[in-house]
Amino acid sequence: MADKQDAPTAAVMVGPDGMVSGWSEGGRLLLGWTAEDTVGRPVTDLLVDPPPPRFPEGYGVGPDPTGFIPLRHRDGSTVDAVVTAHPLHGPDERVLGHVVTIQRWGRRPVIADRAFEQCPFALGVYDPELRFLWINASSGRVIAHSEEQVLGRKYREVLPETDRTLFPERDDKPYTDAVAQVARTGEPTRLITVFRPRGSDYANAWATSIWPVRDAEGRVRAIANWGFDMSAEYWARQRLLILNQASGGIGRTLDVIGTAQELATTPVPGFVDLVSVDLFDEVLRGEEPPSGFPFAPGETIRLTRAAQHSTKADAGQAPTATTAVTHAPGSVAARCMAAGRSTVELSAGPGQGGEWAFGPGLAADPAHWPPGNPVIDESIAEDGLTGRITVPLRARGALLGVVAFSRVDRPEAFTADDLILAEELTAKAAVAIDNARRYSRERTTALTLQRALLPQGLPVQEAVEVASRYLPGGHGTEVGGDWFDVIPLSGARVALVVGDVVGHGLHASASMGRLRTAVRTLADVDLPPDELLTHLDDLVLHLAGDLRSTGDFQPTGESGATCLYTVYDPVSRHLTLASAGHPLPLIISQDGTRTPVPVHPGPPLGIGGLPFEATELELPEGSLLALYTDGLVESRERDVDQRTAELQRALNHPATSLETLCDTVMDAMLPQRRTDDAALLLVRTHALHPHHVADWDVEPDTAQVPRARKLAVGQVDAWGLEEAAFVTELVVSELVTNAIRYGEPPIRLRLIRDTSLICEVSDASNTAPHLRRARAFDEGGRGLLLVAQLTQGWGTRHTTDGKTIWCAQTLPRAERH
Repeated sequence: MADKQDAPTAAVMVGPDGMVSGWSEGGRLLLGWTAEDTVGRPVTDLLVDPPPPRFPEGYGVGPDPTGFIPLRHRDGSTVDAVVTAHPLHGPDERVLGHVVTIQRWGRRPVIADRAFEQCPFALGVYDPELRFLWINASSGRVIAHSEEQVLGRKYREVLPETDRTLFPERDDKPYTDAVAQVARTGEPTRLITVFRPRGSDYANAWATSIWPVRDAEGRVRAIANWGFDMSAEYWARQRLLILNQASGGIGRTLDVIGTAQELATTPVPGFVDLVSVDLFDEVLRGEEPPSGFPFAPGETIRLTRAAQHSTKADAGQAPTATTAVTHAPGSVAARCMAAGRSTVELSAGPGQGGEWAFGPGLAADPAHWPPGNPVIDESIAEDGLTGRITVPLRARGALLGVVAFSRVDRPEAFTADDLILAEELTAKAAVAIDNARRYSRERTTALTLQRALLPQGLPVQEAVEVASRYLPGGHGTEVGGDWFDVIPLSGARVALVVGDVVGHGLHASASMGRLRTAVRTLADVDLPPDELLTHLDDLVLHLAGDLRSTGDFQPTGESGATCLYTVYDPVSRHLTLASAGHPLPLIISQDGTRTPVPVHPGPPLGIGGLPFEATELELPEGSLLALYTDGLVESRERDVDQRTAELQRALNHPATSLETLCDTVMDAMLPQRRTDDAALLLVRTHALHPHHVADWDVEPDTAQVPRARKLAVGQVDAWGLEEAAFVTELVVSELVTNAIRYGEPPIRLRLIRDTSLICEVSDASNTAPHLRRARAFDEGGRGLLLVAQLTQGWGTRHTTDGKTIWCAQTLPRAERH
């Protein structure tokens, strides 16, 4: 029978005159006509009147070579057919006729029906109202209904559960909404639907394509779909997404507690419902974790709950770092830490037939589980758990703690792939936690070294009032090399220094200490700022050469350092400064106006070959100087000029003291999450009263020495410092005599009453005196030795026009001005 066989195809030979010249057996099976009935008749006799608008070209019914044509069956019925005409050409390209093939429209071969019925994918057809028209066997198994049960019924009536979103947080679109959208718009769509079938404990993921089925006029007559179960692939992809999230979300901060909290929050709720992270106290303190097996058999393990996160709001609060937890001997956590292996606990055993009911995919096969897993433990159900994975937290061979991944509300049992995911998450977090622990230890060491190398207390002197602040970078950044110093100099002057070593960590702190020591040493020589920076630059170059390694590791020298060196003289109110790549100070007078600094910073230290420029300014009394490192003004949001203007506004803020102003400036300029350390040195300048300074010109004649002694003693008595008169007379006599004998005119004597009584003798010679040992019968050589013995300090400083020899006598506090 024709309807029981594969649908036939008719082949018809048509001459150039439109007459049928040949007829195949397929034509008889398809239309009922025999060759005797059709040969010699016009092919148009096969058409249903009126003829359609499309038919093979050459027969007066249209230009298209293929058309959808209703044909007359011999029994009088109409057969919808697809007709295709192929021209036959002769040697001279003349058309000799056509071969016309006719196939029934809407009919498939029987084997095609069997292919669709036996397809492993779920296939279905619905009308525009979403009523079932046809499903194959695979689709019937998926929805647990036969074709007879669903034909004519609406999809929502048969499967209402697919309208519920299994994962609301993912904004999944219900399947029926997608089908209705295709019926409404006529546009095909694809989606992945995740749902838990009725009566199942596992969520299935289906990849589905939905498209409209149109008639010859293009109208949507039905909606078709195909889908396949991709649960194993879907859940594997979800695991990869969680791992990818963990790669970017765990270890973002170099903080042990923060990293533990990142581990706890990453797999919730996509993987589990509750995560707890327990660490040894040594790890939290940045110390080395316990070596070897950290507890004796039978001993209770004491840890700290560093992080905990749950899908439940009341249990999702992160614990404090002081939440102590204990794990009893023989507990799962204790066994895992002792053995160094993970344990999977399930609250249910094998299903019917002895097969493990662990969900879809290869992970359901018990052969994929590592030895000893899973463990069936009904006791975890008492804690409201359906499953738990306990993983020891290990990094670089050291045990840091333990992590527990628990499922509470979901019925899916853990799979072997889930165990791999839990171990991967723990391994990533373990390295990050150990890095944070190591960083915390190094940062603490570097910060301790940094603070030890910075001034513990600024020296007492009368030239300036000072206040300072140093703040390291925020947690998660290494300690840098910012530093500052206040160095008393001869002549009641004071050196104000601030610098910055590029880089972070212990090396930066050590480099900072070397530079600060070098600056103090050079300051004792009383060099001008530009010469001091030149010597410091040479020193840095030598240090960099000494540190150069012959191996692969090249340590960073201090070549990335900057330094600002200033000297303030309270007698002249002059400020002399030079910069080696460091920001210039802000100088603000008492009326709030800014004093410009007409000097350009030189190159950073360690470049070599380039000169440093010094400049000298006369400051109004009571000027405010702000010396700072770039960490105070650098910002990603604003340029340096804008930040400098902000600093000036902050400095103009009224404050009761420099200490208060320091706090105000640091609060205004530094964000909470700063990435660099910052140092600030605020200085309020004072001027020494003219009555506390006395100076005289001395003629280059030894006969003038008694006059110089008399003038000095008279001034000391006028200041009420009679007890210092004897020593002053001796040192003035010695220094003036040396200047007359060995120096060059002009010669000048100056006395300064400050926290000490300072005596200075200047001349135009660059030759510096030095102590020497006098023999028993030598006539000279004892003068400077006498000066050194009678005073608390003496020295020489060179100037642009000669040198100055000075000595200082400490005054009782009551006699200081």
